[in-house]
Amino acid sequence: MLPTRALFLSLFLGLFTGCQPGTDKLTDKKIFKYNQPEALSSLDPAFARNQANIWATTQLYNGLVELDDQLKPAPAIARTWKVSPDGLKYTFYLRPDVYFHDHPVFPKGRGRRVVAEDFRYSFQRLLNPQTASTGSWVFKGKVLENAQGMVSDTCFKIQNDSTLIIYLKEPFISFIELLSMPYCFVVPREITEKYGKDFREHPVGTGPFLFKLWDEGNAIVLHKNPNYWKKDQAGNQLPYLDAVQISFINDRKMEFLTFQQKKLDFLSGIRGSSKDLILNKDGTLQEEFANKFNLQKAPYLNTEYMGFQLDPKNLRDPNPAWQDKRVRQALNYALNKKELVVYYRNNLGIPGHAGMVPPSLPSFSAEEVRGYSYNPGKARELLAAAGYTRQNPLHLTLNTVAEHKEIAEFMQKKWSEVGVVAQINISQAAAHQEAVDNGRYGFFMKSWFGDYPDAENFLALFYSKNFSPAGPNKTHFKNARFDALYEKAKLEQNTEKRYRLYREMDKIVVEESPVIVLFYDEVVMLTQKNIVGMKADPMNTLRLESVRKL
Repeated sequence: MLPTRALFLSLFLGLFTGCQPGTDKLTDKKIFKYNQPEALSSLDPAFARNQANIWATTQLYNGLVELDDQLKPAPAIARTWKVSPDGLKYTFYLRPDVYFHDHPVFPKGRGRRVVAEDFRYSFQRLLNPQTASTGSWVFKGKVLENAQGMVSDTCFKIQNDSTLIIYLKEPFISFIELLSMPYCFVVPREITEKYGKDFREHPVGTGPFLFKLWDEGNAIVLHKNPNYWKKDQAGNQLPYLDAVQISFINDRKMEFLTFQQKKLDFLSGIRGSSKDLILNKDGTLQEEFANKFNLQKAPYLNTEYMGFQLDPKNLRDPNPAWQDKRVRQALNYALNKKELVVYYRNNLGIPGHAGMVPPSLPSFSAEEVRGYSYNPGKARELLAAAGYTRQNPLHLTLNTVAEHKEIAEFMQKKWSEVGVVAQINISQAAAHQEAVDNGRYGFFMKSWFGDYPDAENFLALFYSKNFSPAGPNKTHFKNARFDALYEKAKLEQNTEKRYRLYREMDKIVVEESPVIVLFYDEVVMLTQKNIVGMKADPMNTLRLESVRKL
């Protein structure tokens, strides 16, 4: 019996030699190879909750809309749409030329045309408790509800095969952006009902690539969709690539070595000790790599922060200091965030000197929302006012994961300089996530990546009705004025007025300090010199339909 990897390679080569009868050459094919260090759990868009699942499903499916290079909603399967003046009715007009991938379940094995009913089914499937999707929140609380507060059967209406109407219970300004998420990709009822939960490994969509093989833990192979509905500006059929191969090397050093050997075409992010190997302290490529690879950076829709659990009921060891905002502010002032970014991240990222909303969003204003700059004297003053001195020091436990150990040690050192005794607790990522979600860590390091490009998504972390584990408010912050502004902003259709409300909310977050904003991350993309058409964007999107391999 062949070893797993050898068997996979044999299958992989066989698939490609089958693409063009009469040839046994693999070299003719343009195969884009990327690595996925984190686990990929499903190719079903209903479970596109992490980067691994999102990147893979983005190659296989499409939705009503997508985001353009400026993160503005653009047509996809919906060629156009309109919104009623009251913001409650969204009407989408579908393209007539979009087809699902070929599959034996369809008549004669040919993929059928996508119609409005497919979207209604896909959205209702997302909401169905039996699906157990992690993305039901996209519609819950937003679309029309019945008298019992449940999603109404009439919130998705089919006018005809090409017209879908969605009714909201109240205006939600970012609804179109929400619909660009992979959770909202369209799937065919026939296939999902045939496979049930096994649809995760038998995906059928409308996207630029179609599924061929998943050797779980080793590799995924996707082939070019010859019937893809998109063309480039010159009228040429997309995608340009013949195939995509996804590997699963979880060792970052081995991943980079494989990239150096040109066995990978693309790397996302530079982590751990690799940053010193690849980058200078100013964030540029070291000389030995500058002529070998292309480096792209872009502001990331991601804020790295420390969170205080303000609800002590589930804490294993409650720390009364967290209830005093002077302590929370002092820990903020004690950190030199510029030093953190320059020396511990090789200048990747922007120091967290404003609020929770990152600079990549248009509502961001560093002038109006002023955060905490380095001021150890102010930190000592606030700690003393709260009753903590050198003789009676504040003791704390910082909870994080191994990947952030170096940053945690930096914070430990800076806090020690103002008389704070910090202990570091390192957990496995899954255990850390579970403890944070369930309020068992009093002080924890986390990040928040925007699901859609609007500040509301970041400010939702502080809305009192969003307490974790059901919602994203992991600090259990509660502030009546913040809540009132949040509810007002959700209804405000004037962009500038809504932005002003966002900034007022972010100023409350700064003042009350339920979090310490450490830095705003950057997207870092390394590609081989022969890769053309890849562009870093704040969502860290991997869209390969227009990528060329020369």
